[in-house]
Amino acid sequence: MTQIHDLTVAELAAAIREGQLSPIEITDHYLDRIDRLGDQVGAFYTVTHDLARQEAAAAEKAAAQARRDERPALAPLTGIPIPIKDLNLVAGVRVTFGSTVFEDNLADQDDYMVARLRSAGIVITGKTATPEFGLPCYTETRIGPPARTPWDLARSAGGSSGGAAAAVAAGLAPAAQGSDGGGSIRIPSSVCGLFGIKPTRGRVSGGPLFPDLAGLAIDGPIARTVADAALLLDAMTGNHLGDMYTLPPLPAGETFLAAAGREPGRLRIGRSLQNVVPGADVHPDCVAAYDEAGALLADLGHQVEDVDLPIGPDAVPMFETLFYSMATLTPIDPAQEDQLLPITRYLRGRGQQVTATDVLFAQAYLQAVSRMSMEALNGYDAVLSPTVASPPVPVGYFDEVNPAENFERQKRFAPYTAVYNVSGQPAVNVPLHQNAAGLPIGVMLAGRMGEEATLISLSAQIEAARPWQDRHPPIW
Repeated sequence: MTQIHDLTVAELAAAIREGQLSPIEITDHYLDRIDRLGDQVGAFYTVTHDLARQEAAAAEKAAAQARRDERPALAPLTGIPIPIKDLNLVAGVRVTFGSTVFEDNLADQDDYMVARLRSAGIVITGKTATPEFGLPCYTETRIGPPARTPWDLARSAGGSSGGAAAAVAAGLAPAAQGSDGGGSIRIPSSVCGLFGIKPTRGRVSGGPLFPDLAGLAIDGPIARTVADAALLLDAMTGNHLGDMYTLPPLPAGETFLAAAGREPGRLRIGRSLQNVVPGADVHPDCVAAYDEAGALLADLGHQVEDVDLPIGPDAVPMFETLFYSMATLTPIDPAQEDQLLPITRYLRGRGQQVTATDVLFAQAYLQAVSRMSMEALNGYDAVLSPTVASPPVPVGYFDEVNPAENFERQKRFAPYTAVYNVSGQPAVNVPLHQNAAGLPIGVMLAGRMGEEATLISLSAQIEAARPWQDRHPPIW
């Protein structure tokens, strides 16, 4: 028997428009699942029961009014429960940034992106778990239980959007908002078996609170289907006055959702197992997923070619310089530094040694590398690689060693993703493969600047050929 959490975002939206399901019924269903199962997967730091029910009641009125008036103009995500990552602001709701330093902190406004999602009609069910200040690629803090992949509760859900991915994979949300500054949407999407999009730099506003001078981080969707992710991306897209990085809107009448419904045509696709991190050996399961994806793309009629990536290990120290400096952006009273986790103190300590000259040189160096890389790869419609270099790792794997080695382990686990944060290109995780133990293994497709639509069309074609929507973990 189909249950509410079996339905996609698109199916839920249609059921609400047609009066087959009410937003209140849907919201209560998800809140019940969060209350019963949320701690098992460590998905939420804050559950907003009262806010969600208020928003669901308003959505129900809006949907009923639209049906009475026979108006098609109902906001596209009216009544859909979508949780927000706990790095992002929701007015009147606690925002911890994954740190006990901020465990009682209330946001006084919405992020611009959150406001866009609200105007699209979402119901906010809570704030999803994130590592301290969103820095690591795993989600284990003192705010709540570790974020675990629902496919094996002994293993990490990744990070920094670990709670968001755990929530969607466990059926605690039909889709979720995440953010990605070095792989933080694609990594948890891979280890939780989901489709996630890191958009092109400038596609989604990062305002108003935190600056990202290097343009590494951006918000994006995590979902079970390509169409659902595209629908969320349409709602999140947009710039605001003062944004450092902007993109023109899509042509009139064009949407990312429409891209999910059309064939991509025959594409030229490069593929490579190369990565930039010394010592980052790729697990055979990840190689198998990569090979399977390459063969499928060829079977679908695309021209698939091996390609040498034009970015090498020399770029890694420059990225680290920017990453370390970003770790220092959250203002902390020196008397509270000892409340921070060891990995956070380590990264902030490295960042405090970085000079302005170091940052400017690293930014200039990476810009030059990105220019050369894009010139070399622009002949390809997409580039295929593994998303991560290993199947999901055990909870505690990164923290069992000292912070310096912890950071090295993180780099070796996720040596592919940050390249596209540096360049700003769009990239997606496609959840094609499972290993013999039943653990999800994703592959990554990256595209040209501004061409998320191509990646979405291609991913939808892959999904139609090898559907994954009804593949669920035991907790489902």
